[in-house]
Amino acid sequence: MTIKIYGDPGSGSLRRVTTAARLMGVGIERVNVDLFKGESHTPEFLRLNPHGLTPVMVDGDVVLYEASAINLYLAEKAGSDLPGRTPRERYEVLQWMFWSGEQWRVFSTLTFDERIVNRLLGKPEDAGVVALAARKIREAAAVLDARLADRPFIVGDRLTLADLDIAAPFSQSERTGVPFGEFPNLVAWQRRLLETVPAWADTKKEVDLRIDGVLAAAGLSS
Repeated sequence: MTIKIYGDPGSGSLRRVTTAARLMGVGIERVNVDLFKGESHTPEFLRLNPHGLTPVMVDGDVVLYEASAINLYLAEKAGSDLPGRTPRERYEVLQWMFWSGEQWRVFSTLTFDERIVNRLLGKPEDAGVVALAARKIREAAAVLDARLADRPFIVGDRLTLADLDIAAPFSQSERTGVPFGEFPNLVAWQRRLLETVPAWADTKKEVDLRIDGVLAAAGLSS
């Protein structure tokens, strides 16, 4: 039975899953869910994820939401070492994946909601919210910049799921203006991912095409 992945191609979280699946050689069936048309809030979809968010994975009778959980599931199914090669590496990868959800991605998502989603809804951004998110992003980015000062990837000497989790906010950073550019090691790491991980570069093109198309359809510039 084919593993189905539900999501909007403009989603940085879906990007994490589709990239990981490709790297691990896991075949998936994409099911498009248009977030901008409210398709994630239909009764049918809410039975898969009551939060009305994507991505969602359906593998037989296994239903998972949250991209990090999906990637760990796919890795176990594929026997992949993307979660780490040794017990120590695996715990370190998990540490950074949890850190990313708690200290990192949430503030970039908040900025996207204020600066992109609100524009689509014809609402002004809340400057206070944007400022708070920028402060939190700078605090976390300083930790990452120090981490990446003498290493090519977040954990060990190669790509892991930690890199994909932490790289996800770069999917919208050019549109939202989050202050990643202030941290040279972080910028160099992201450039390295785009240059050395073809799947990550390909999914960036998909995200850009989708979001630029949504903005253009609404008469807005990207």
